Formats: sequence, structure tokens, C-alpha cells
Amino acid sequence: MPTLHSPENPVAEKAWRDRPGVDLRQARRTSVCHGVTMNTRTDAPGFLSAATRFLFFTGKGGVGKTSLSAAAAIALADAGRRVLLVSTDAASNLDEMLGVPLRNQPVDVPGVPGLAVLNIDPDAAAEAYRLRVLAQLDAGASEDERATVREQLSGACTTEIAAFDEFAALLAQEGAGWDHVIFDTAPTGHTLRLLSLPKAWSGFLAGNDRGASCLGPHSGLKMQEARFNAALAALSNEVTTTVVLVTRPDPRPMQEAARTADELRTLGLSNQRLVVNGVFHATVQKGGQVDPTARAMEALGLRAITQMPEALARLPCDEVPLRAFDTVGLPALRALLAGPGRESAPAAVPAAPAGAELPAEPLSRLADELAALGHGLIMVMGKGGVGKTTIAAALAVGLVRRGHSVHLTTTDPAAHVAGTLNGSLPNLKVGRIDPKAETEAYITKIMATRGKALDEQGRALLLEDLQSPCTEEVAVFHAFSRVVNEARSAFVVLDTAPTGHSLLLMDATGAYHRQMMQQYEGGNHGVHIITPLMRLQDASTTHVLLVTLPEFTPVSQAAALQDDLRRAKIEPWAWIIHKSVAATGTTDPLLQARLAGEHRQTARIAGGLARRTFVLPWLAEPPVGVAALGALAAPAAQAA
Repeated sequence: MPTLHSPENPVAEKAWRDRPGVDLRQARRTSVCHGVTMNTRTDAPGFLSAATRFLFFTGKGGVGKTSLSAAAAIALADAGRRVLLVSTDAASNLDEMLGVPLRNQPVDVPGVPGLAVLNIDPDAAAEAYRLRVLAQLDAGASEDERATVREQLSGACTTEIAAFDEFAALLAQEGAGWDHVIFDTAPTGHTLRLLSLPKAWSGFLAGNDRGASCLGPHSGLKMQEARFNAALAALSNEVTTTVVLVTRPDPRPMQEAARTADELRTLGLSNQRLVVNGVFHATVQKGGQVDPTARAMEALGLRAITQMPEALARLPCDEVPLRAFDTVGLPALRALLAGPGRESAPAAVPAAPAGAELPAEPLSRLADELAALGHGLIMVMGKGGVGKTTIAAALAVGLVRRGHSVHLTTTDPAAHVAGTLNGSLPNLKVGRIDPKAETEAYITKIMATRGKALDEQGRALLLEDLQSPCTEEVAVFHAFSRVVNEARSAFVVLDTAPTGHSLLLMDATGAYHRQMMQQYEGGNHGVHIITPLMRLQDASTTHVLLVTLPEFTPVSQAAALQDDLRRAKIEPWAWIIHKSVAATGTTDPLLQARLAGEHRQTARIAGGLARRTFVLPWLAEPPVGVAALGALAAPAAQAA
């Protein structure tokens, strides 16, 4: 059986030869960021030297938001500031990076005086929110009335708004004791949702002076209005708030960062900076030789930089070079933002155990095995930026090429499936669970059913309640349930949102399951209930594929996601390691140093994390389009 470390990557040299119009010598003399040659800087990056009180690090999953936000927080604390580092990502691994447990209260970081870290825990926030709303009820409220309110406060939308309430409190008043509050946010789609809530809820409350929402009695919700307004004012204040858009030198995260920049401007967040993280330059070795993989990798990055979207090109910008070490631990995080000559590598970490080679099956084998099942739901899950969309699209094309009809869809608000496919194929249906469209359809359906028998005033009250931002969560869950049900007789390949957002969707699925079980439990209704959660738990119907990069953070988050799924009695079917550099045989010193980290992560996976593992090597040309995607999972006869 081939292994992960088999040295073969025939496309690297070809990509270098065929690179479109990139002159490396000229490009290296040209700055990424407005003429400032950041690789030779000795000053601090602009987001530190001109740091506002609130800093939001956002961007596509996998671009390095957590590493950069943690490094920025440490640098500011080392400069004598009092800093609070806040994670809004349900899948955050700040605890591993900093070596401290995350709680929903500030925890001091040993070794960094002045720095504390806080994680907005959605479950803890929801319970605290419920208690606050219940406390607003009249003293004479009956137990039945209180129980009704508790039921109204039990949904996933309450969890979301409660987490947002904690976030708003930090912007409104609870962040007053800190010189800087730095937010390490969830991947882009989820963060846009979070940052849009101050305006959405302020507008909803301003136009709603009666009734109840899914967050309980309106009188209880109204108490939050001042906090939401204060949060909105803080977000739109250029003197106090900066949005740091983080990207890699790669077209897709750059495109997403550009869209995010435009959307945030419409929300009033106009003070923005750009950070291009992980900029790689190949090493010229003895005799003037440059490793072909390194040359191809540098050419791809420079191509993306020279074609940067205009929305990003006009922003003030900082560049952070690709480092040879994992950004875990205080020494590594301090070294991440250090200038040349001051970025000494952290203390050496143990090498991977001998004999830890990972059996590495190709993606074509995975497609063969899935095709043999005949139908089912294939959920492609993992941290943002690990390549879930590429894997999902490649498997969908592979299944069609094996004679099946496939519905390829996504729950990711950022929705890149259509762009990755970049074409059509008979028997391949491409869709998207669009939150806005699903919400409009849900409201229309509810008004036509529940509102049908109501008088004009009743319909007005119902519509007013449905205008709540929480309605979107309910609508998206219903659309997800339809997709799950579709897999009973066909293949559905689901490209999921990044981990944190997907876990919220799983919470909604679990909440619905419990509600249905309670409703029918113990009664003889003559109805056999099968909930979406039960279908996800059925190993004959649902196959969960965890995608990771061979790096510390994605592997850790995939392992944590696997634990969460197992608690819900959903067993992952296989892991997929994406963009492995080990198979390239590179001789570049920086890439070789990073390979030591890759070997450690594959050893972790081989040590018991995955029952089955499939590997897709690093490719010099990103696979976009039906033909390129089909080649990744082509049947053996076609591949030959």
C-alpha cells in the first residue's frame, strides 16, 4: 500500500515552467503592501503600531486569524498594555496555543503579564441569558407562564443571540477595564452574521413594542436594546475599532476577504486593514538551484498577490512571512510577528515516533467505496480553510463519473461550491442552503399556514415576530432537514460550514430531536418518528468525512469535532489529509523544516485518531473546474 511519504509530485515543475507572467526577481523587489518591503522591516506591523481599542481579526478559515490575534495580544501586553483576547469561535483552539483553559470569564495567561483570555461559550451564555429574561417576569407570574418562557428560550436561535449578547456587552461596557479587546472571530460567514446582529436587533426592537419573539417576552428582550445600540456605535467608530482582514497569498481567501471588506463597509465598519499571512519565498541553494516545489509554491503566491482584488489593494497592509514552526506556545507566538533577525525559532519539539508512517489511500479509492453504497448522505466537515469544498466537489464529480446522480450542496454562508465546480455535468445538481432565500420561503410558508385563520391584527403580530433575526436559524435547519431526507434514495454530498457554525447546526438538529421525542414519548400515537438526527446517526445512510491539513491546529480541531460528533452518536467514517507536502520530495530548507511538523501530525492521526485515512497531495495548480476535480477521484482505468 502506498504511504503518505511516498515521494511523487510530477506537477510541481510543470506549474513553475507554465506560471503565467510572474517575474520572480521583479516580484521580490515589489512589495506586497504599498511599496513597503515588509520582509526587511524592523518595525511592528501597522495593526500593532496603530492599534485601536477594539481589534477584530477576521477572514476565511485557515488563514491564521487565531495565531495572529494571539500574537498581537501578546505583543501589546508585552508593551505594558492590559489586553483581553476574546474568541467568538465555537471551535477555537486558543487553549492549546496559549496553554490555558478557556472559560466564559477572563483567565490570566501565565508568562504574559497583563493578558487575559476569554471564550464566549454559547451554552453558558444561553443559560445566563435565560436567567436574566426570567428575572424580568412579574413576581406574580405562574409556573406555567415561566415554563412557557423557558420553552421559548430553548431553541438554537436563543443560543446564538445569547452568545452575541456576551459579545455586545464587551463592546458596550464590560470591556472598559482593558486597554485593548482583541476578537479572534469565527470564519467569515459566521462572523458577518455576528457583526450584522447589532443593526438587525436594534432595528427589530425599534419597530416592535409588543408581543414575544423566540427569545421570550418582548419586555425581557427590550432590556437588551441599549446594549445593542452601544455595540453598534462602538463597531462603527473608526477611532475605537479596527477590522483586520487576514488572508493567505491565495486567490480564494483573497476574494472572500474582498467580499467581507465590502459587506463590513455596508454595516458601518469602515476602518479596515489587510494582513497577508504566510508569504513564502523559495530559497536559492548552492549552485543557484531552487527546489521545483518551492518555486511553484512561490509563483502561485506571487500570482495571487499581483492579482489582488481592488477592494484589498487600496487598504493599508502588512505582510507576515511563512514560518518554519507551528504557532503553538508563547515562544512561537512571540516569534511570529518579530522582524528579521529577531524571529528565533521556539525550542525544538520531539520528532515523530519512528514507524509512524500513515497508510495513505488515494481519493479515487474513497470514491469507489462510496459509489458501491448506491445512495446516502456524505458530509464533508472540518476547520475552515482545509479544502472541504474541493474534496466535496471532487467526490461529487467522481460519483457522477461512476454512474450516479448526485446533489452537491453547501451549508456554508460563504458558499464556494459553484465557483470550485466552474461548470456543469449531467446528473450533477448543484445547490446551496441560502439563509436569506430560506428565511423568505419559511416566512411565506408560516404566514400561509399559521396566519391563514388569523385576523389582520393577528397576522401583523405573527409577521412582526417572524422578522426576528432568529427566524433565519430555524429556516436553515428546515432546509438542512430536507437535504438529509433526500439522501434516502440518492447521493447528497454536503459541503458543510466551518466547524463552529456546523456545530450550531448540529445543536439545532439535536434540539429538534429532543422536542419530537418528548412530544411522542410514552404515547400511543401510531406514528413512527425518524428525526434528522436519527438519520445522521445511521451509519448505513450517513458518512461523515473529516478533512484536515497536516498541521497542528486543523488536526486538533478535527479531533475535537470527532469527539463532539461521537457524543451525538455520529461516528466519522474516514479522515482526509489535504495538501500534504510530504509527497513532493522538496529540498527547500523552510519547507523541510515545516515537514517535521507535518510528520508529527500524521503520526497523531496514525496513532488512533482515524480508522481510515485518505490523502490528497499538495498540488501546484488548484483544482478548479469539472475536469480538474474529476481527475482527483477518477476511477483507476480513467486515471491511467
